[in-house]
Amino acid sequence: MVRKQIRPESGPKSVGPYSMGLLIDQTLYVSGQLPIDAEANVVAEDIVKQTIQTIENMEHILEASGLSLSDVVKTTVYLTDFEDFDKMNQMYAIYFSYPYPARSCVEVSRLPKNAKISIDCVAIARDDLEFEEDEDEGCEGCCCD
Repeated sequence: MVRKQIRPESGPKSVGPYSMGLLIDQTLYVSGQLPIDAEANVVAEDIVKQTIQTIENMEHILEASGLSLSDVVKTTVYLTDFEDFDKMNQMYAIYFSYPYPARSCVEVSRLPKNAKISIDCVAIARDDLEFEEDEDEGCEGCCCD
């Protein structure tokens, strides 16, 4: 089993003693990303801008591993206010496409740097991963319609 710490050259650095990404064999575990810039400052008060920055920070780690958002199979979204859920979903749907990753979304009382959002993810580095769609299934009637 191969274990490799991922430290992207671009994007913000970690704000504590943890790996931003850890690649174990073909599975990448990305620590919770915040909406911070390279100087570790929160980019804005607005949940839309914070969501965009958070996902782009995840992308830096994925790209440093040779992966992309299309390789993500699971995310967990942490929000400090569930009133931001719909706006977060709108931005999330721009970055992730069908078949969407499995996802949990929870409200928390507080996040580091007083951010409104944090997202962690798991991605699989496999070229032979295929999606088999049931003809009766799809994305009809869900959040993206």
